[in-house]
Amino acid sequence: MTALITRDELAKEIEAGSVTVLDALGGEYYAKAHLPGALALVAAEVEARAPQLLPDLGAAIVTYCSNPACGNSQQVATELERLGYTNVRKYREGIEDWAGAGLPIES
Repeated sequence: MTALITRDELAKEIEAGSVTVLDALGGEYYAKAHLPGALALVAAEVEARAPQLLPDLGAAIVTYCSNPACGNSQQVATELERLGYTNVRKYREGIEDWAGAGLPIES
């Protein structure tokens, strides 16, 4: 199972520019709202797009989706780990928790 990251930890890493954040919802959801600087990457596209988007297998990566009931972030994390990425974490609470805490959202 993928390691978890808290909202506060993620906010600090985004602020420091030390993490690549992946929105596992993609499509219209991503266009409507996503975490600052997040890239859209859904599970079905990981194998094809990850090598170009994420060339460093050791880079810090965090996946998220809408909330703890959403499985998309784990699916993307699992695919990344299968491809050899070694520093993948999941923000289980997702964008609903982020927005609920009043943190910035991009669209």
